Amino acid sequence: MKSNVKRMMETAIGVLAGNMILALAVTAFLAPHGIIMGGATGIGLTISHYIPANLSVIVLIVNGVLFLTGALVLGKKFIITTIASTFLYPLCLSVMQTVPGISELTGNIMLATFYGGAAIGIGAGLVLRVGASTGGTDILALVFHKWFHLPVAALVYVVDFIVLGSQVMFSDSEQIMYGILALVIETVMLNRVMLLGQSQIQLFIISDRYEKIREQMIGVLDAGVTMMHIETGYGRENKKGVLCVIPKRKLYSVKELVHSVDEKAFITITQINEVRGRGFSIER
Repeated sequence: MKSNVKRMMETAIGVLAGNMILALAVTAFLAPHGIIMGGATGIGLTISHYIPANLSVIVLIVNGVLFLTGALVLGKKFIITTIASTFLYPLCLSVMQTVPGISELTGNIMLATFYGGAAIGIGAGLVLRVGASTGGTDILALVFHKWFHLPVAALVYVVDFIVLGSQVMFSDSEQIMYGILALVIETVMLNRVMLLGQSQIQLFIISDRYEKIREQMIGVLDAGVTMMHIETGYGRENKKGVLCVIPKRKLYSVKELVHSVDEKAFITITQINEVRGRGFSIER
């Protein structure tokens, strides 16, 4: 029961914080400079150019239509994971629009592009990180995926570029180029946030003194190890390699320990994106 409550709290906080940051990015940085955007906000900007209406109201209507489409095509599970952001984001947008001076934080379009793109990536990452959905045009990608069985990731980019293209008619060349730059920054930051705090370091150690290294890793550094049976390429000798996954902060200590046992030890170091299991995602 406690774990379920904790998970629900984390999801609620992630969805709320993510949508607030998304609304901040649009209101403070991207919309004031006319930088083109993808997603439901991009559709809203296109419509608001031709129909004078509040952006948050237009986005709410667009999100509502997309949500109903997704609900009809994708079913109950989609409704549960998407309903929050569908209606919460326009609300956050309307709240942000009431903050005095928020659209005047910077007059530099390059700064606005970097901060706006980064904030959108962070906001979307927080929502996706807790297993929720940002809704919007992602729904169209999911619908097309169900109908035509095309990759979702590719469809998301296609839909976003169509939305970006719809803003080309009333945007100058710089606004278009800044919009593409913001999309690239958004993608980079999204990936960073999704993997934040989960990346680890993997070491594979080959040494004649593998048993001593195993003992030291477990006893001194409290690091888990896995022994791998290997055969050397040149001498065709049967040996054991030491495989371990550690936090980045322990990398220096591990290297020092290994070299203190065997200064000729062969070590490969790899950064891995995520580790699941005892000692990492669950208690040891």
